[in-house]
Amino acid sequence: MKLSARNILKGKVKQITKGKTTATVKIAVGDAMVTASITMDALKELKLKKGETAYAIIKASDVIVGK
Repeated sequence: MKLSARNILKGKVKQITKGKTTATVKIAVGDAMVTASITMDALKELKLKKGETAYAIIKASDVIVGK
């Protein structure tokens, strides 16, 4: 698979929280945790499981930081 995104972070799935229409997936990348919200359909298609390798692929034009 080829992607235009340049921020591809390999990590391990640490937690999956299922909702009615979306799931929250936490991926540990080194000492950092990346959290993504995906559809339940995507979760089923990817067959994600806790402890397996997954990639956080980030494609964004802006990063907003607040305090």
